[in-house]
Amino acid sequence: MPPPGDLPAAIDRLRQERKAVILAHYYQDDAIQDCADFIGDSLELSRKAASTDAEVIVFCGVHFMAETAKILNPGKTVLLPDLQAGCSLADTCPADAFADFRRRHPDHIAVSYINCSAAVKAHSDLICTSSNAVQLVRQLPAERPILFAPDQNLGRWVARESGRELTLWPGSCIVHETFSEQALLRLRQEHPDAEVIAHPECQQHLLDLADFIGSTSKLLQRTETSPAPSFIVLTEPGILHQMRRRAPGKTLFEVPGADGCSCNACPYMRLNTLEKLWRCLQTMAPAIEIDEETRRRALVPIERMLAMSA
Repeated sequence: MPPPGDLPAAIDRLRQERKAVILAHYYQDDAIQDCADFIGDSLELSRKAASTDAEVIVFCGVHFMAETAKILNPGKTVLLPDLQAGCSLADTCPADAFADFRRRHPDHIAVSYINCSAAVKAHSDLICTSSNAVQLVRQLPAERPILFAPDQNLGRWVARESGRELTLWPGSCIVHETFSEQALLRLRQEHPDAEVIAHPECQQHLLDLADFIGSTSKLLQRTETSPAPSFIVLTEPGILHQMRRRAPGKTLFEVPGADGCSCNACPYMRLNTLEKLWRCLQTMAPAIEIDEETRRRALVPIERMLAMSA
């Protein structure tokens, strides 16, 4: 393996040799974001995965994101630097339990947040992201009841914003569940000119204190367009790297966790490293594989999302 300082150049050489594209989520380490061809949230990355002409897709994110890329690109190699990069939210919704949930609500439209496994997507009618969930739910027939899985916090926000009643799966994200309300209130008191911006996966009592609620990409846009001089950010701190780039004159404050921890970095997102990124391009492993029946069924609600989001 090259020395640490040479890894970015070595990764770039391998990327070109493999005819690969490197996609990275905003929650990845700064160094990985700096190596990526494209950085985005789940919706943006899904669109990029659907349209890329690269022969190899390296997904610097978590497992469900790489699975989505494979669902959209069955003939391409999709690599994930660390196969252990899972998702606490996806883990709260096992496919067999979700299938039983659907059977108990046979007349409902099943809308699943993209943060779920390929097997859960295969049991869904429509996939959404935090960027488009409200928009998509508003398009569904008013006479049809709706199931929403797996994030109950996002689901409550979508119900409020869309005016639709949703039957919620009781899942949540460990990162967005741990922010300290006491610390947030203290930060607001210390920085009265700061705007509180929050991801809708946060708990309701925190969203009630926010000045702006939106997906990761919308939070990033908010720091660019809002006249506020500073922001208190309620989401995974990986996004701060892009916020500092795009809004260099703004001051950003992280909200610590309820246990006093000063960092709410997702432990799964951070399993990917530059070393693992280089190695996966070098060895072309680990690669994502999905059985064709599951992939075919999961593709339908994803394509429906992309068409309805156009």
